Amino acid sequence: MKIFLFLLILAWKLFGSEYVLVSASNAAFNHLSQKQVRDIFMMKVHYVNGIKVIPINISASAPIRQVFEKNVLKIDRQRLNDYWIKEHFQGISPPLTQQSLGSIKMFLKNVEGAVGYIPTDMLDADLRVLYEF
Repeated sequence: MKIFLFLLILAWKLFGSEYVLVSASNAAFNHLSQKQVRDIFMMKVHYVNGIKVIPINISASAPIRQVFEKNVLKIDRQRLNDYWIKEHFQGISPPLTQQSLGSIKMFLKNVEGAVGYIPTDMLDADLRVLYEF
């Protein structure tokens, strides 16, 4: 089994996308569509398969966040900022933010329902890929 996981991770690194949305390997969900990911990170969806989903962002200045916003959320920074200002007045806060990819990885492994994005070269057997971008 470990050899299979190693080969799967190696294949992703060689032929897959540059970034992935992941959760802990024991997560109650296996795959998310782009719309589901967008809805989760825009705080429109809070549960998947009956499990509370906790989206985690990296700091706004990180290049991976800019790629995520452009390619997955399909929104530019100014429109996203305007969106969160409007949502604030509705009592809705943006996703949690971590300062490093390492801290995102630890959060994902230790908090049930947490989802976040990392470069594919940070994948390991403790994480499950939910979406590639």
